[in-house]
Amino acid sequence: MKKHLIRLLAALSAAALLSGCGGTASAPAASAEPKEELQVTATVFPAYDFARAVCGDLAEVTLLLPPGAESHSYEPTPQDILTVGDSDLFLYLGGESDAWVETLLDSIDGGVQKMKMMDCVELKEEAETEGMTAEEEHEHGAGEVLEYDEHVWTSPVNAAAITTAIGERMAELDPDHAEAYQANAADYAGKILELDEKFNDFFETVTNKTMVFGDRFPLRYFADEYGLDCYAAFPGCSTQTEPSAATIAFLTQKVKEEGLGTVYYIEFSNHLVADSIAESAGAQTALFHSCHNVSKADMDAGATYLTLMEGNLETLKATMK
Repeated sequence: MKKHLIRLLAALSAAALLSGCGGTASAPAASAEPKEELQVTATVFPAYDFARAVCGDLAEVTLLLPPGAESHSYEPTPQDILTVGDSDLFLYLGGESDAWVETLLDSIDGGVQKMKMMDCVELKEEAETEGMTAEEEHEHGAGEVLEYDEHVWTSPVNAAAITTAIGERMAELDPDHAEAYQANAADYAGKILELDEKFNDFFETVTNKTMVFGDRFPLRYFADEYGLDCYAAFPGCSTQTEPSAATIAFLTQKVKEEGLGTVYYIEFSNHLVADSIAESAGAQTALFHSCHNVSKADMDAGATYLTLMEGNLETLKATMK
């Protein structure tokens, strides 16, 4: 009964929002009967992947952002409000890129169980390295959490901790299957930690742990985990796409000075900045996946956090000495 009320309130709220903007669209119809299995909704791919590994076939896990969507500029739809309102557990970052979540939650009855990935680990401030083009205006709102780097999952150690935390929360929500959730979480966290060992083993063989990104830098936690020196064109949550001439010159010189053979870029980038730096420095370019979101093709091919990070390891083996 409660979920039917949540759906009704959400639909009415969504319709009111649309009409207030001059639209006349109606909210999507709610399903006639709620499903018996638990409903888990995650805003971004890492939370979705960890949750589906934990839940197995015991709960339905939904990824709210479509594959390829940019979370920083995402605008929730009326159907998103219904989906979150009907969730037994809602997983989100709690950072700048999903600040829109608070608006969405305002449209939903307060009974939805929520879990922030950023609450599961020790946070670090967003990196602003030497030579980086900073935002012209500081856009991080008054909320203190927005001062921290939200890309906590890029450290496999953090990813394992978040997976374990999701397992504990699901065990609380569904005590009858607590052991199954905890076992699934332990299994997936264990595989992630095995990958962490592989990264550690690899970086022990590397003589120069410097990486240059001709892109945003959402990899503070990864870099700190393995003792890397990283330089980039923009901070991790930057909205800019055009670096300053000074940044281009600095990064180009850094590649030359360090004798680096590769300039990296992240997923969904046009990698024009990385191409420009690499061409000037006589280097190549390569993709390093932050795992924030995946393409539809990757999703259809069965991409997971593990497969994406394993791909990153193979890229590093091919490009770092």
